[in-house]
Amino acid sequence: MTFEDLEAEALKLDPKGRARLAERLLSSLDNLAPDENARIWAEEAQRRADAQDAGTLSARPAADVFRDAQSRI
Repeated sequence: MTFEDLEAEALKLDPKGRARLAERLLSSLDNLAPDENARIWAEEAQRRADAQDAGTLSARPAADVFRDAQSRI
């Protein structure tokens, strides 16, 4: 199964299932060695910076994100 296939299947889960999966995936990162964790985050930061430079990154002002989140609580 490719990453894209797995992602598509995960997105079919109901919100509670997606949240549960996200929690388990995030907690699995806690077991990484510090240097491995730093490497992964550096790669992700570079991927996002490249997408921003290419104009393919969807971005919103933080104030808008926080306002929308607050309105959902």
